Amino acid sequence: MGRSSPNDKLLLVQALRRGGDVVAVTGDGTNDAPALHEADIGLSMGIQGTEVAKESSDIIILDDNFASVVKVVRWGRSVYANIQKFIQFQLTVNVAALVINVVAAISSGDVPLNSVQLLWVNLIMDTLGALALATEPPTDNLMHRSPVGRREPLITNVMWRNLLIQASYQVTVLLVLNFEGLTILHLKDDPDSGHAYKVKNTLIFNAFVMCQLFNEFNARKPEEMNCFEGVTKNYLFMGIIGFTLILQVIIIEFLGKFTSTVRLDWQLWLESIGIGFISWPLAIVGKLIPVPETPVTKYFTKPFRRNKASQNA
Repeated sequence: MGRSSPNDKLLLVQALRRGGDVVAVTGDGTNDAPALHEADIGLSMGIQGTEVAKESSDIIILDDNFASVVKVVRWGRSVYANIQKFIQFQLTVNVAALVINVVAAISSGDVPLNSVQLLWVNLIMDTLGALALATEPPTDNLMHRSPVGRREPLITNVMWRNLLIQASYQVTVLLVLNFEGLTILHLKDDPDSGHAYKVKNTLIFNAFVMCQLFNEFNARKPEEMNCFEGVTKNYLFMGIIGFTLILQVIIIEFLGKFTSTVRLDWQLWLESIGIGFISWPLAIVGKLIPVPETPVTKYFTKPFRRNKASQNA
């Protein structure tokens, strides 16, 4: 189609799109502009391409080298995959925090995670989590994946599986600590000071944050067993994990009045880390569970069918 007329190129693109295909068009001349504009993705040449072609395209290849298209695909897939990683991580934190507080509030009238603690968790989840997961560099494994269809859901079955496993674990462990923590930790509550009660809630908060830190590694590789592959090369990710851990230590040990927490001894710190560490082997076992290829959301949505009157119109 390289030497065809502009109308023929445009007609081909329109026919392919009507058939449900995702169309990419490359061009550098003015006669390519209609097809570049009509295509899902238009790629024009940055050096030899005309201004009309550049204006009609979505991506400009600055070095006029078709091999650069491979880099475009790598980074495009990387951005999409990183968004999915962040969404999985974010939903896990949201579901776990919501269920823990709602169940505790309904059953006992009190919540183990107060507003200030949830604000800190929200900071981990939104700001620092986004920086850590959304900046993952592209890998060669991305090029072996099948293209994502235009109607495919953003949250895949694999993401739902990982989310439910991690959220269920966090909710179960932290609710057990909330209701039986005084007995498990052998703490005697003093009605006057309530120190044992504060220690229990501080442990719940600390363990919850540790679960998120460890689960952040799992979110890097939603489908792969080894979630540590290439982690040492991502200095921003490692720096954010270390920065978050240091801030958590400062919050627990020195900012108790601000966050309504008390200092924890080394044994409770080890227990908090141990609770978070279990999420790693749990993620490996969870990835052995097969998931159906058909997206779960398709079972809950009905296809939209136009009636005969609307079709005639």
